[in-house]
Amino acid sequence: MKHKDHYNDEYIQDFSNKLSYVIPNFNQKVFSQNLIGKLDDKELFARFDFIVDAMEKSMNSDYSKNIQSFFDLLGSELKQAEGMFNFGWWLWPISRYVERHGNKNWQLSLSFIKELTKRFTGEYAIRPLLKEHPTEVMDELIIWTKDNNVHVRRLASEGVRICLPWSLKLLVALNNFERYSTILTNLKDDFEKFVQKSVGNNLNDLYKEAPEKAEFIIAQWQKTEQSKAQKWIIKHGMRNKK
Repeated sequence: MKHKDHYNDEYIQDFSNKLSYVIPNFNQKVFSQNLIGKLDDKELFARFDFIVDAMEKSMNSDYSKNIQSFFDLLGSELKQAEGMFNFGWWLWPISRYVERHGNKNWQLSLSFIKELTKRFTGEYAIRPLLKEHPTEVMDELIIWTKDNNVHVRRLASEGVRICLPWSLKLLVALNNFERYSTILTNLKDDFEKFVQKSVGNNLNDLYKEAPEKAEFIIAQWQKTEQSKAQKWIIKHGMRNKK
């Protein structure tokens, strides 16, 4: 099954019930009428935007109140490092809603994204926050690099990638290089391959945009004894180096 095919009429009915459970006065009739039978001809992200449009027509316009309600929608945390797209895919429209409106209350959004990423991923929702509040958000991500939850640590890295797939280019890595370097350095010895891949992909992106900065980070790391994880990250990050 293609990703987009998950978001069908059956999904809409189930998602509508979930939203109704946590949001007072959620208008299930309006939500369903705007979506049932109207998604089949649309690609993945067009479906998300259609769903978010319908959400906005079916609940109040108070973003902060809606996000507070969404905390109760999230459910149990993932028990393993990967699997977010297998088990948390149904939350993608919620992530899209935060991606669209998150800067209306960026502190609350950041708090929500930290919980969201333990069930799905926050890598798309966090990027508008990074664009508008790079210093404050990256300071929080530095704290996240030390979190016990693998998904939170991984998001600290994945969110700041220059060229995240399915997302617009983000240059906080270059414009806030000291903080960016701290994030990667804090994760350079992470024991989880899920995190190592993200850090390596960051270096790979950086090599394409500013190779001298990637070389600087690696040179700093190599001044001390290298872990197995760090060696793998560097190799992964340099895989497309010319």
